[in-house]
Amino acid sequence: MSERGSSRPAKFALDLCRAREVRVATAESCTGGLVAAALTAIAGSSDVFECGFVTYSNEAKQRLLGVPAAILLRHGAVSAEAAAAMAKGALKRSSADFAVSITGIAGPAGGSKEKPVGLVHFAAARRDGKVLARRRLFGNIGRRRVRERSVAEALALLADLVEQTRPAARRVA
Repeated sequence: MSERGSSRPAKFALDLCRAREVRVATAESCTGGLVAAALTAIAGSSDVFECGFVTYSNEAKQRLLGVPAAILLRHGAVSAEAAAAMAKGALKRSSADFAVSITGIAGPAGGSKEKPVGLVHFAAARRDGKVLARRRLFGNIGRRRVRERSVAEALALLADLVEQTRPAARRVA
């Protein structure tokens, strides 16, 4: 993914977080760290970006993020439930105020009738328990394009949740 393609939404998300004095963590599966890469490609992101988890396997989702095995068995790794658990797990295992997660089927293989190639679930969570979720069906547009669109969607979802948070009070010197 080109830095130019993700830099505008990443900068917008970073600026929102900076204005509200909050920190962010990412939990990624099908994007393999591309959201974290988009955020950290921008100079100065260390004041906002806390950490990123790349949890490609179900075992990693359970071990690193604490995603319950029951969720993975009942709903699968590519589900709204798994995405929400990933985002909540990233918050539990970091000192971030917000987390965004992605889990999906980038293709070209791995899809099914119920969960086709291009299906991606997203979640953004806030420390107070608020969670936003999205489901996108990008279609079989190619692995690279599914991943690129997923990064943009995740950053937009993160920005939506952060925008719902009141800015930090400015201290008067």
